[in-house]
Amino acid sequence: MNTHTLPTRFHKLLSMSALLAAFAAPALAQETIKIGAFLSVTGPAAFLGDPEQKTLELYIEKLNAEGGVLGRKLQLISYDDSGDAEKARTFAKRLIEQDKVDVIVGGSTTGATMAAVPLIEAAQLPFISLAGAVVIIEPVKKWVFKTPHTDRMACEKVFADMNVRALTRVALISGAGGFDKSMRAECLKVAPNYKIQVVADETYGAGDTDMTVQLTKIKNTAGVQAVLNPGFGQGPTIVTKNFKQLAVNLPLYQSHGVASKEFIKLSGDASEGVRLPAAALLIAEQLPDSDPQKKVVLGYKQAFEGKYKQDVSSFGGHAYDGLMLVVDAMRRAGSTDKAKVRDAIEATKGYVGTGGVVNMSPTDHMGLDLTAFRMLEVKGGAWSLVK
Repeated sequence: MNTHTLPTRFHKLLSMSALLAAFAAPALAQETIKIGAFLSVTGPAAFLGDPEQKTLELYIEKLNAEGGVLGRKLQLISYDDSGDAEKARTFAKRLIEQDKVDVIVGGSTTGATMAAVPLIEAAQLPFISLAGAVVIIEPVKKWVFKTPHTDRMACEKVFADMNVRALTRVALISGAGGFDKSMRAECLKVAPNYKIQVVADETYGAGDTDMTVQLTKIKNTAGVQAVLNPGFGQGPTIVTKNFKQLAVNLPLYQSHGVASKEFIKLSGDASEGVRLPAAALLIAEQLPDSDPQKKVVLGYKQAFEGKYKQDVSSFGGHAYDGLMLVVDAMRRAGSTDKAKVRDAIEATKGYVGTGGVVNMSPTDHMGLDLTAFRMLEVKGGAWSLVK
């Protein structure tokens, strides 16, 4: 054996290793931050999931154009659950086990969110839900947060407005979905706190296309002073149209589950006078310049409508807030380490978003209070701020 060849080969191997390492280092440095999402982009809750998906795509593109986060690009890995809770669970499992995402921002509906929660908690992965029901954050779940105002807050905001109008005897009409059931239960729970008496309580099925029977019962109930429809989807539009057809001459309230221009378009002139609680985003231009949210909501509105040529909705705003809360947490943590990001989200204070000013804590994984809700009324086919 020629002993002189050993050092030469050794040096060659060493040189190759160094070369490979030199190429590998930038590749590792540029590894993407994976943002997972499961959203109801199609199906009955598409009015939620479609603007959410578009918002995540728009702002991940913007963030990447600005240099990304922590020197790394963001990658969106998103699945369409079509509003099906079982699909949502399957996609959450895929995001965790196969895609190995760093966080999840998604869950358009309460049903989809709650189906995924056990998997997410077991995987110890930061998750910001875009759904409404209070059950998502009560009781507090270590890894679960949410951006929309809760259904309980919606009940409280509506009842506070009824108090101002001296309305005390209320009829409820609600659907069979998870959000509808949850909000109805929360309204029944908090009504006594506002000296509200529920004198009629009607329901309708998911596939119902006419609610005149239920509304006729409400109309014929003695002493009813106002009607509240806790729900989202097409149900509230049908209720609103039937309400006008039957000439039920009472104030009609809807939930923040229909807080978009689409509701007004679908309901037509029947929506005139309808009130509901919603985020400041829907009346961005009407906010005073002193409002801390004005710059944020106007910026989001202009960016979304400029890109997609469609009206902004509070639902897309929830996705914007979810993504920006995650980005803010990663920057403060200086890391994408899941535990550190979770802790940073929970420590969020003074984040100004489309939904309000967010102040999280170990006992509050949403961080919004009633001041984050605005009471809106449909006037002249547009949202108007109730003064």
